Amino acid sequence: MGDKMNTYFADLHIHIGRTESGRPVKITGSKSLTIDSILREASQEKGLDLIGVIDCHVPEVIQTLKQRVSNGDCTELTEGGVRFERTTLLLGCELEINDQLSSGPIHVLAFLPTLTSMEKFSNWLSTKMKNHHLSSQRIYTSGLDVQKMVKSLQGLFIPAHIFTPFKSLYGSGVKQSLTEVFDPNKIDAVELGLSSDTKMAAQIKELDSFTFLTNSDAHSLGKIGREYQQLRLKDCNFNEFAMALKNELGRTILANYGLKPQIGKYHQTTCEKCISPKSRDENTCLQCGHHRFVKGVSERLKELSNTDTYSPLRERPPYIHQVPLEYLPGLGPKTLMKLKDHFGTEMNILHHVPSEQLLKAVPEKIAKLIIAARTGGLTFQTGGGGLYGKVVDQK
Repeated sequence: MGDKMNTYFADLHIHIGRTESGRPVKITGSKSLTIDSILREASQEKGLDLIGVIDCHVPEVIQTLKQRVSNGDCTELTEGGVRFERTTLLLGCELEINDQLSSGPIHVLAFLPTLTSMEKFSNWLSTKMKNHHLSSQRIYTSGLDVQKMVKSLQGLFIPAHIFTPFKSLYGSGVKQSLTEVFDPNKIDAVELGLSSDTKMAAQIKELDSFTFLTNSDAHSLGKIGREYQQLRLKDCNFNEFAMALKNELGRTILANYGLKPQIGKYHQTTCEKCISPKSRDENTCLQCGHHRFVKGVSERLKELSNTDTYSPLRERPPYIHQVPLEYLPGLGPKTLMKLKDHFGTEMNILHHVPSEQLLKAVPEKIAKLIIAARTGGLTFQTGGGGLYGKVVDQK
């Protein structure tokens, strides 16, 4: 593609629900989430250029992808990744680390450049966990060992949804610093998760050196692309993406697109039993009398924050608060289908279709909601305790 830079949309945390034979992978994932349906959805419906499927360590998934390459449905790229139509698949794996160094379980993402390297990683995992046919499983070795193995295979290591209360780096895994568990020199980026954004994460000094990623953590086809980033690369492949994480030679993340943190399901501290928001410093829920709470991301960040003593060392790309089309009140499946018939993919509708064309295609209320979503003009109801917030009808 020469020396020309291009822009691409990327969502790098998508689960597989079932294998081609119907075997479960992510137990809580939709049965419709197969590797084939994910590729079609990302390419034809969402308009994503780069996706990370983080259950590619599963042996049957590896074999399915080999078959797709063999029969010409997909192409394995020499620069890393597997191409299907407009979309490049990065081969990923989500693991749960809970070693003697951590204070609780931590989910991490590993991306490998080739099917051969992913197969080697899968074989290694089979000696370290009870069932490597499933997603997000506990690995019985240290986080440092996992980092070392990923790097020996020229892979990328990325802590996942780092602030969520359960199974994350800062939510459960460390008391104060990632250096308690990991070698920071072997971390390529961090994933913020649905309940935080760049402004919130920038309160933590030790994150200055890491690129921030915003991904969907999709457990169904519809959730693919609910958070994503726009990249500047020469081409859409593993090597170019790795360079973007390091801001090398003009490759970079141009913007993060994600839910307003208040809509995330763990943003505020809530009662464990009735999910009512915690009132000030009360130790007992004022609604039901229960005395245990799920600590929200916003409260945890206050514990970790050191903004009083430092200023961030790097300028971050903009974080644009946006919601997927399906979150918009009144925009049902029929209207979404009508929009796609007119304008193609969801990325095109969200980013490129002129306002006047939207107003001609759908009712004015819907068109204005899409326009408001582009500009951060939506109003939200806050989420917490495992329940998502929502977009409130605009007045």
